[in-house]
Amino acid sequence: MTSSDLWDEQAAQSYDEGSAEMFAPHVLDPTVEFLAQLAGAGNGFALEFAIGTGRVAIPLLAKGIPVSGIELSQHMVNQLRRKIPLAAEDLPVVVGDMATATVPGQFSLVYVVYNSIGNLRTQDEQVECFRNAARHLSPGGRFVVELWVPGIRRFPPGQSAVPFKVTDRHVGFDTFDMVTQQGTSHHYRRRDDGNASYGASNFRYIWPAECDLMARLAGLELEQRVADWDGSPFTSDSEKHVSVWRKPPSGAAPRSACPADHHEA
Repeated sequence: MTSSDLWDEQAAQSYDEGSAEMFAPHVLDPTVEFLAQLAGAGNGFALEFAIGTGRVAIPLLAKGIPVSGIELSQHMVNQLRRKIPLAAEDLPVVVGDMATATVPGQFSLVYVVYNSIGNLRTQDEQVECFRNAARHLSPGGRFVVELWVPGIRRFPPGQSAVPFKVTDRHVGFDTFDMVTQQGTSHHYRRRDDGNASYGASNFRYIWPAECDLMARLAGLELEQRVADWDGSPFTSDSEKHVSVWRKPPSGAAPRSACPADHHEA
């Protein structure tokens, strides 16, 4: 049982259109190049959690990186299959929860992009997602997460919502529960006929430091954190991060945050 929202057929069919800006070359190309370099540094095999309709996996595969996937929604997988004339064994996808589902083999790269790890709405599931990534990684392999930084700094006292998109076609805002770290993204879209549609998705937000602790529990160590796929520095004003954790080489233990020696009072 998972806490994640399950994309139905209607949501899957409209997913690419609703996320059109994420397919723009200036967004997608640096993403694919970043991941291809990391995958190529190992055995060259990549695994995408929440692979969706293949926005990232398909161009990564086109670069010669073998890709497998895990996806909760069969409807999203169906959309992926319609987009590329490949046999299922050329881009295998396991339908299941990214916190627990497994794929045969080991990978030099496991990644989850576009805030999708937040779809797991409990801390326990998010911890298990990191452990599942570590389980699939070969020694020295990397786990990459693209995740936004919650925009709660924008809140004046008493406010519980913050806009993230305001155009003449799309108004989107997030509402947050500061106690449980639960949130909901609300989307209002204007159709060509002038009518409006509403959709919502639920998530649990995670701070970068919390991600690092989850990684440590999974036996991974932070290797790199940048503000975007172009490698720009991550600062206190960054609105998202791309983080890379590494599984230690075989026989090596993760570096500890605490000194090896300690002093007793």
